[in-house]
Amino acid sequence: MGRYQRHHQWRKGEKHTEDDEESQTFLMEFANSGYYKRTSPKLLYLLFLSFLSCSFILAPHLFSTNTTFSLLYSTMVENEGLAAEMDVNIPLCSSIANGTICCDRSSIRSDICVMKGDVRTHSASSSIFLYRSKDRSSLKNYVAGVVEETEELEHEKVKPYTRKWETSVMDTIDELQLIAKKDTLGMHHQCDVEHDVPAVFFSTGGYTGNVYHEFNDGIMPLYITSQHFNKKVIFVMLDYHTWWITKYGDILSQLSDYPPIDFSGDKRTHCFPEVTVGLRIHDELTVDSSLMEGNMGIVDFRNLLDRAYWPRIRSLIQDEEREAQEKLSASLTSESPLEIENEVQEDQVRKPKLVIISRNGSRAITNENLLVKMAEEIGFEVNVLRPDPTTELAKIYRALNASDVMIGAHGAAMTHFLFMKPGSVFIQVVPLGTVWAAEEYYGEPARKLGLKYIGYQILTRESSLYDKYEKDDPVLRDPKSVTKMGWEYTKKIYLDGQTVRLDLGRFRKRLVRAYDYMNHRLNKHPHLHSQ
Repeated sequence: MGRYQRHHQWRKGEKHTEDDEESQTFLMEFANSGYYKRTSPKLLYLLFLSFLSCSFILAPHLFSTNTTFSLLYSTMVENEGLAAEMDVNIPLCSSIANGTICCDRSSIRSDICVMKGDVRTHSASSSIFLYRSKDRSSLKNYVAGVVEETEELEHEKVKPYTRKWETSVMDTIDELQLIAKKDTLGMHHQCDVEHDVPAVFFSTGGYTGNVYHEFNDGIMPLYITSQHFNKKVIFVMLDYHTWWITKYGDILSQLSDYPPIDFSGDKRTHCFPEVTVGLRIHDELTVDSSLMEGNMGIVDFRNLLDRAYWPRIRSLIQDEEREAQEKLSASLTSESPLEIENEVQEDQVRKPKLVIISRNGSRAITNENLLVKMAEEIGFEVNVLRPDPTTELAKIYRALNASDVMIGAHGAAMTHFLFMKPGSVFIQVVPLGTVWAAEEYYGEPARKLGLKYIGYQILTRESSLYDKYEKDDPVLRDPKSVTKMGWEYTKKIYLDGQTVRLDLGRFRKRLVRAYDYMNHRLNKHPHLHSQ
């Protein structure tokens, strides 16, 4: 994350002109067209003769009236009108012709390539081939007989991971070769498996294993890239991990009706009518509706999570109700009717629910037990979650989906704010040296989801660093100057080197504010009591 901050700052200062962009696009298209490969003196001579012949034949029509010019002009005007009506935010390569490879390398975060037509995989060489049929026009067939074409017409390379600017992690990502070839009498890889729906290729390597990166670099870009296929799409994965499929299978089932394919492990030739290689990404943990077909946004993504996890949650609830019924039956013989009635009445009282995401080690809240006690005294029903990489996401989703307030110290686990309902409160404890990251990665995305976000920036005396450094040391006095020294310093000192002991008197003010807000909301909307 620190590396992105440095790149982000560099990007703000870079100079870029439209002329440069247009020139670069033109040169890329010209170079990729294969023109240089096929040009020869014979071809130029043939083209010149053809042009000369056409000039004599068409000259009377061209110069006798202005019909042709008028038609061309009217077509240009019509096209300009259509262009003006088009959505300027439609992604590049979103619509291409058959037999085409189109690559969008304009993003600092990821490259996207689309291949359409006769597309075939060859995992042994990390390649995807696009076979182009010969043009049936007599002129091209004649020229093809005179000019010997190379078998490879176009070649692109893509690493399908969404941290393009970060060289160190991209060096660990497998590169795919996208190659367009001419169809020489069908002498190419025969289809072992023929699919009638498109495919999306992406990598689950890189920082996979960290829940922030799993959502930000993988799951959310996958949603952005594939949701418009309406589940009629197949996911082909590089760096395939069975545990990743198990962990995110509920979400994948909402994006695709088909089982994913392990690109490296499945040696068969898979044939597709279209493939997208790489994933689109908008910003940190968000979906920009202005860039999405149908204006789908971050709330729509959260609705997808709801659909993904509720079947499992219902199963958990049924199991718990069965156990509760068994306990109730057993207790009828040991408890008086008055005791049972009091328990039922207590269960019917709806207190605002607070979930504390607990940490161990660095950035842990060392007086968490006192925080729990204070929250209960204020009036919250408190649930302390201690998620780890093996915790079932449906269980975390269930707890946070039902919560009114979430508290946690800055770190990857704050990604779980995505599981909260819009209108809920998210309080992020911000340790020293993490102000920028806390706001960029979690604060602003939480607001976009519709959460009431409170960033609690700790004072120096609330950090364990207060006892390690002199009071005038830049580590305490000016954390920005230290984080500017590089990611290594930020990680060692502020991410891995401190814990937090909350000033409960100071923190209480934020918690009371959250309690009052949720109490007002619950009373104003009584139906929320039952959720």
